[in-house]
Amino acid sequence: MNDFPKITHIIYDLDGLLLDTESIHAQVNTEITSRYGKIFDKHIKCKITGRKSIDSARAIVELLELPVTPENYLQQRNSLTYQRFPEAKPMPGAVRLTQHLYNNKIPQAVATSSSREPFNLKTKNHQEWFQLFDYIVVGDDPNLKRGKPAPDIFLIAAERLDVSPENCLVFEDSLAGMEAALAARMSVVVVPDPDMDKNLFHSAHQILNSLTEFQPHLWQLPSFLSKI
Repeated sequence: MNDFPKITHIIYDLDGLLLDTESIHAQVNTEITSRYGKIFDKHIKCKITGRKSIDSARAIVELLELPVTPENYLQQRNSLTYQRFPEAKPMPGAVRLTQHLYNNKIPQAVATSSSREPFNLKTKNHQEWFQLFDYIVVGDDPNLKRGKPAPDIFLIAAERLDVSPENCLVFEDSLAGMEAALAARMSVVVVPDPDMDKNLFHSAHQILNSLTEFQPHLWQLPSFLSKI
């Protein structure tokens, strides 16, 4: 038996959890930092994953001591990533899980640090899929004051879903996202990037290698009818 609480509503991160955009971000960050003779490594990647764009740009500039402003770095990055975002593919198991829960009338929301413009680019070729979600909360939502690791974005999602935070299960891939979910008093399942040290996520309720490993019945959610 497990001691997971009964879950009624689901909230997902976007980047690296539902869509494989982290590989795009990593390629672009590597490309830009190399212009200044610096290396974008796993250590830096772990510190910025899940944060709002300007916050991650500020961290990169400070940690690598780049001779540019965070705003300039972000401008360089956006010019490259925005071209590639429409190529983003679903992460393994993401479509199956969200479709299954939708079919079983489990309310679902997305809470992403991405602002509206990049979100639209990332989901451009997945319009039908993203209609499954009851709400989408983006990083430049007018009601969002603080980005992850603050709990604000998840609390906004819960409010719009009209549910108590204790009944929400968050799916995340980043340290900042996990911390935000826990601060919101929500349960959290983490699917870390393979580059990340899983020991950093010891506070999560569950750690998976992929969404394909998730077993809904452990959280008192409808079981899959068949195995993958």
